[in-house]
Amino acid sequence: MNVWLQALLWMLFVVTIMMVSGASIIYMLRKVLAAAHLRIGPNTLGPAGILQLVPDVIKLLTKEDRHPNFSDKGLYCLAPIIIFVPMLTAFAFIPFGPTMVAANVNMGVMMILAFLTLVPLGVFAAGWASHNKYALIGAVRSVGAAITFEIPLLLSVLPPIMLAGSMNLSEIVLAQANGFWFVIPALPSAVIFLICAQMETNQAPFDMTEAESELVAGFSTEYSAMRFGFIFLAEFAGNFVMAALAVTLFFGGWTLPGIDPHSMGIFAPMVLIIKSYIIIFLFMMVRGNFSRYRVDKMAALGWKRLIPFTLIWVLVFAIGLRAVQTLFGAGA
Repeated sequence: MNVWLQALLWMLFVVTIMMVSGASIIYMLRKVLAAAHLRIGPNTLGPAGILQLVPDVIKLLTKEDRHPNFSDKGLYCLAPIIIFVPMLTAFAFIPFGPTMVAANVNMGVMMILAFLTLVPLGVFAAGWASHNKYALIGAVRSVGAAITFEIPLLLSVLPPIMLAGSMNLSEIVLAQANGFWFVIPALPSAVIFLICAQMETNQAPFDMTEAESELVAGFSTEYSAMRFGFIFLAEFAGNFVMAALAVTLFFGGWTLPGIDPHSMGIFAPMVLIIKSYIIIFLFMMVRGNFSRYRVDKMAALGWKRLIPFTLIWVLVFAIGLRAVQTLFGAGA
C-alpha cells in the first residue's frame, strides 16, 4: 500500500476514534452522573436519550461565532486549535492491537505525555486572549495545576517502563501478557497516575480551570459555537486518551490473561476500549461523588504529598527491581 494512502487511512481512523469517543463519553457522563445523583438524565430523544447529541451538535454548528471586544483575535481563534490538535495527535500513539497503531515509535509514552503538556498552553492562550478576568483566572489555575500534577504523572509511568525495559507502548503491553506479575508491583504508580489523570482531564474534584460556581465557565467563558465545540470535544476525548494510556501501562492494554496477545485479532481493540471505558466510568464516579478541592488544598496535594511520595516510590521501586534482577540473574 502507498505510504501516503496508509497515512491518510490512519489519520481518518484516528479522527473517527476521537469523534466517536468524545460523543459517547459526553452521553455516558450525562447518564452516569444522573444515576449517581438520582436524576433522570437525557431520556426523550431516541432510546434512553441517545439522540440528545444530535440537537447539541446542531446548536454548536448554528450558534453565532462571536469575538469579545478588545480580545486578541488572532490568539483567540488559535487557542482552540492548540487545545484540539495535541489531543488528536495523542491518539496516534495508542496501540489498539499488535499492529493497530498509527505511530509505533520507541518513545511512545513520552510522545503522548509531551503532546498533552501542550494543552494547558492552549487553555492559557484562550483565557489570556478573551480579555475576561474570570477566563484569565481559570487559565492561570490551569497552568498552576498542570505544573503541580504533571510531575507525579511523569514519575508514575517510570515503574512500568522499568519493568518492560522499553518506552514503546506496544512492547509494554506485550510485557504484561504473562499475567498479573506486572500489575501488582506497579499498582501504587497506577493509583497516582489515575489521580493525576483526573486533573489532566479537568474533572472534579480538580476542575479548577472551569469551577463554574466561581468562574462562570472558566477559560472558555467567552467561547461559543464550534470554537467552544472543539474545546469541549478535546476535553472529553482527553478522557479516553488518559484512560487508554492507563490501561496500556498498567492493565494489559489489548491483552487478556491466558490468551496469546498475537491471536486477539479484531477483539484486541474491543478489549482495549472496554477496559478504557471502565477507567472512564471510575473517573465519572469520582467526579460525581466528590466536591471540588480548594485551590490551596489542590496545590498542597500535589507539592506536599504526591510529588514526594512518587519520588520516594520510584527510588524504592528501582532499587527493588534491580535487587530482584541481580538475585534471579535477570540482568547485571
